[in-house]
Amino acid sequence: MSNQVEQLCERAREGDGEAASELVTLFYQRVFAFLRRLSGNEEDAEDLTQKTFAKVWSSLPTYSARSSFSTWIHGIGYHVYADWRRKGNRFDAKTDEWWESCVAEGPSPFEDTAEREIANQLYALVEQLEESSRETVHLHYYQGLSISETAEVLNVVTSTVKYRLREALNFMKSKTAEPKLSTN
Repeated sequence: MSNQVEQLCERAREGDGEAASELVTLFYQRVFAFLRRLSGNEEDAEDLTQKTFAKVWSSLPTYSARSSFSTWIHGIGYHVYADWRRKGNRFDAKTDEWWESCVAEGPSPFEDTAEREIANQLYALVEQLEESSRETVHLHYYQGLSISETAEVLNVVTSTVKYRLREALNFMKSKTAEPKLSTN
């Protein structure tokens, strides 16, 4: 797919509207899902996604393919989100209904009630993480970016990404660990 994406980028840079439209089709849902998870609601995610693609089109002439287009576009989305957060936007508490609406399309691994409850608890724990760790988890686990792609989007070294992921997993394990029964 990367060769196809690079060709579409080149055509879009040359003013081909059809190629630009194809790029939107390929990446809109992933960027929207990423921004929905970070912003906490559909309306803000829609606005942030639109702003992201506006920046993508204005920055497309400077895209040098040093990283994958997916990494590049997620980086722009992340910076749009960070700017939005700096302007005073804050996370609201998530309702169970909101978490239910965030289930991925297609066959869900959370089909029975017990598994959905566990998933809701994990999502809620992710939201308790420090912002830098939460963003790292969103990019790596929710968006499927590699460690190096996540590092590039966040403009940190890969060891920082690994550290944040390890700390996030340790935090989640500590919060979900079953209490030990004493054998007195």
